[in-house]
Amino acid sequence: NKYGISSRLTFSNSLLKEEHLSDRRCNSLCEMFSSGKVRNGIIVHSDLLLEYLSKKYPDFYYVSSTTKVQTRFEEFHNELRRSEFKYVVPDFRLNKDLDKLNELPSELKDKVEFLCNECCWIGCQDRAKCYENVSRKNLGEDCPDHICHAPNGNGGYKFSKAMSNPSFIGIDDINNIYMPNGFTNFEIEGRSLGSAIILEFLLYY
Repeated sequence: NKYGISSRLTFSNSLLKEEHLSDRRCNSLCEMFSSGKVRNGIIVHSDLLLEYLSKKYPDFYYVSSTTKVQTRFEEFHNELRRSEFKYVVPDFRLNKDLDKLNELPSELKDKVEFLCNECCWIGCQDRAKCYENVSRKNLGEDCPDHICHAPNGNGGYKFSKAMSNPSFIGIDDINNIYMPNGFTNFEIEGRSLGSAIILEFLLYY
């Protein structure tokens, strides 16, 4: 609020049920973030949650989460056309689908928010299962950890690995490819990775 910067809550659990909508802590956060001079946003996956939030907290804007893993451009295009969302974060594997991206009308380009520094293997077939496992654990379900079978999947996040990913969007890409074609929204992954590596991202970008 002090600097006029929009904040976002991340409510991207994919397995929510009616009983979860009354969660006291999450509703308290919504009440806190819905006040002030700056319009804040919420990243959502569940349409059930989106409907609830839109009615109870009409002052937020909403972001369609990349956890939906919409790897087909047609799915992503349909998501962009939904009026409920101010921004839509495509699956990182669509980042370089420039022929189709550049054909979008300007009003839809304004809604695209690219995930720049994804580290996951671009050939991963288990991304949706990985996100589902996180959702189950956050709901308190007793379930085994998701085991990543991707090449070097046990090596953890490294910015150098992200930079070698075919989906990586670097500074030159932003300045020379994306912005000249009308794309202005970019997201840096990694809020839970620790301050040192986040500083590395910020220094680079």
